[in-house]
Amino acid sequence: MALTAETESRLYRSLRVAAGAAAHLVALGFPAAVAVLARPGSSLFSWHPLLMALAFSFLMTEALLIFSPETSLLRSFSRKIRVRAHWALQLVALLCALLGLGIITYNKHLNGKSHFVTWHGLTGLLAVLYAGGQCAGGVLLLYPKLMKNWTLAKLKLYHATSGLVGYLLGCASLMLGMCSLWFTTTVTGASWYLAMLCPLVTSLVIMNQVSNAYLYRKRSQH
Repeated sequence: MALTAETESRLYRSLRVAAGAAAHLVALGFPAAVAVLARPGSSLFSWHPLLMALAFSFLMTEALLIFSPETSLLRSFSRKIRVRAHWALQLVALLCALLGLGIITYNKHLNGKSHFVTWHGLTGLLAVLYAGGQCAGGVLLLYPKLMKNWTLAKLKLYHATSGLVGYLLGCASLMLGMCSLWFTTTVTGASWYLAMLCPLVTSLVIMNQVSNAYLYRKRSQH
């Protein structure tokens, strides 16, 4: 029996709500698990995985999910408030990422190890630098008159698209970190595969959200 358009729409919305709820749980659960494993305070290095997990798994995910029409925790608030919350979360995420980068750099210096010689290190550095550039680029949305030849709608579209690229870089850095000796020694078997799924789940949800926003904007232009 064929589904009606209304039934398909409800089913699709229900799936998006379920996926968003899963993303919220993963965004919080992953850093919590990393905190248990790293035991922050036990060493200087222990702060690095926690800060990076907080930055790229929790704070950035929540900053992007704020604009989800189905799963935003602030969907009952005005867009102005959601934009401010997005800014606050992104700035805190950037601070956590910068601090995490500084800690691992200093820790390697203390131990006489080379800097940024692994894919994890290089991707992490790029993700942090990209996040800084993305936050700076977000200023243009607050002051769109600085870009006289660009419409606000176009600035929002490019900001969302470039933000997705930065988010995926952060998730890639987390996944490469889970291939490190520290993580693979601590987490083995099915638990390791489950951990690797966490950034994949949030990435898929965020990509779906951004693509739907793009399609909605495209339809509204016709």
